[in-house]
Amino acid sequence: MINGTIHYTEPGIVQNIRAMRRQAILMGIANENITGFDKIGYQRKIPVISSFAEFLGEDAVSTTTDNSVGRLGLTSNPLDCALAEKGYFQVLTKDGIRLTRDGRFKMNKDGEISTLDGAKVLTNMGTPLVLPIIPDRLEDISIDLDGAVRVLNTRTRKFETAGILSVVTPDGTAVLHPNVRQYYNEYSNVNLQTEFLEAMLYPKTFDANMQLYQIQNSNLQKLISSLSA
Repeated sequence: MINGTIHYTEPGIVQNIRAMRRQAILMGIANENITGFDKIGYQRKIPVISSFAEFLGEDAVSTTTDNSVGRLGLTSNPLDCALAEKGYFQVLTKDGIRLTRDGRFKMNKDGEISTLDGAKVLTNMGTPLVLPIIPDRLEDISIDLDGAVRVLNTRTRKFETAGILSVVTPDGTAVLHPNVRQYYNEYSNVNLQTEFLEAMLYPKTFDANMQLYQIQNSNLQKLISSLSA
């Protein structure tokens, strides 16, 4: 009889615990988006809840990426680039090729173009982007909408092509017209109003499950006490 009673009550308690864990993860995702609001290249995380979430708990939550274009901000740096279309710059890190929408690039003394953390920017030929001429001024570097990078040869007064920025989709397909904007940074695509509204709902659901858990736990303790009396 004791086993039967506990077996009947336990699923409600367990489901409340799972629900609280799930809501905690959802709150974490919302907080990450809010924190990423002013991060260059950050893309909003969208929570996805699978079927049978009441049984899976936190394992029912996964995320997908909102790949819409974020807010563009004008800068004074000729090596700042933003994508006004969906896609990613390809860069080469010590761990292999990675994708990023953070187009804050820099040039070393050898004319190699890299990200701020040192990853080499790749061309559409899969090779690191290296300027054929070291310019006296960064303003002598031109990047067009299709990602073609050129540098002014001050001796001939002509632009020489260094390569075309590699811009691809998440599956590696080339984006032919990426709409690269020189002198721009792309900030996140997070809408703070939306994130705050969603973030306010999760604690309420968490608290509701907490109250149910406390009620069921109290009833279970009373039942066990009465049976053992």
